[in-house]
Amino acid sequence: MFVSPAYAQAAAASGGTFGALEQFLPLVLIFVVFYFLLIRPQQKRMKTHKEMLNQLRRGDRVVTAGGIVGTVYKMVSDTEVVLEIAEGVRVRVIRSTLTEVLSKTEPVAASKDDKAAKDEKSGKAEDDKTAEK
Repeated sequence: MFVSPAYAQAAAASGGTFGALEQFLPLVLIFVVFYFLLIRPQQKRMKTHKEMLNQLRRGDRVVTAGGIVGTVYKMVSDTEVVLEIAEGVRVRVIRSTLTEVLSKTEPVAASKDDKAAKDEKSGKAEDDKTAEK
């Protein structure tokens, strides 16, 4: 009428190595899902943020983590930037707190006079002029 405790324990012990794999399979699946849904996108965001900070230059309009909008006035060091948030009002901020670049400034293009001066130094300008005529 009653089942002995030894008989009930013996019935539960089965499976072997495949049973151990079945126990760890859900944990492995959870880790894979976390990697593709959380870890990988975060690493991608960090990479793009780092690239944005490396391409930062004077005149760029940026937003800080605190929501302050300003223009990069001066690059103090690798970690600090001076922002001009109003005319004559400059604030020194940590570079990593910049969250977004609103507008980029174009690099200054060399004028025709500067190009001609470079060419004259190398002797190309005179040779090109005589070749055209």
